[in-house]
Amino acid sequence: MSASQSAVRSRAEAVKVSRTFDWLICFTLFFVVLGGYHIHYMLTGGDWDFWTDWKDRRLWVTVAPIVSITFPAAVQSMLWWRYRLPFGAVLCILGLLLGEWVNRYFNFWGWTYFPVAFVFPSQLMPGAIFLDVVLLLSNSMTFTAVIGGLGYGLLFYPGNWPVIAPLHVPVEYNGMVMTLADLQGYHYVRTGTPEYIRMVEKGTLRTFGKDVAPVSAFFSGFVSILIYFLWHFFGQWFNSTAFTKAS
Repeated sequence: MSASQSAVRSRAEAVKVSRTFDWLICFTLFFVVLGGYHIHYMLTGGDWDFWTDWKDRRLWVTVAPIVSITFPAAVQSMLWWRYRLPFGAVLCILGLLLGEWVNRYFNFWGWTYFPVAFVFPSQLMPGAIFLDVVLLLSNSMTFTAVIGGLGYGLLFYPGNWPVIAPLHVPVEYNGMVMTLADLQGYHYVRTGTPEYIRMVEKGTLRTFGKDVAPVSAFFSGFVSILIYFLWHFFGQWFNSTAFTKAS
């Protein structure tokens, strides 16, 4: 076969090559989204997602949904406007959780010997499923931003409660009352900066009484609406197609 001849000799071979190329593109894009989303979440979510003694009812509930709704909004916008596929949020969260578990197991446990029960990632799948279901049923990005974004923030703490509740049980240790998460933090010391020596229930958001999680969740849901709108337009811009005028 000469260099000028095509390697595809039939329509069936052309279809097979096309499908193989599509799978290669999907595989590559999945890990590109995984890497970008993972870096973004680690830089913005940071320690509130690393350690159990930072998974409190105030800042963790507020910060994690706001910084994690970004990529789902953009990818959801891209897949919906281009292909009418309503699973962008779940796809992003699956990629993030895969990267998180690889990071926590090999880096935190395999390298620095922190137990997985101290560094497990947050559960974000309930909010992602809610975002995609709202988009599927409403066919509206605006409705998804308002209702889906609010629900994403509100579902974060209930979705994590079955995992984090046993670590919020109060215990007495050397005459002090703390949570099991605090006790883990005292036994597995990180860097010596003051912000790492806080207790999980210590905070100033007590104007609304002892239950601060609902206030934090509603605030997180409201800000998630704004962040969804912003990153939805990022997805639209990145998904746009431009043509040059013929000369």
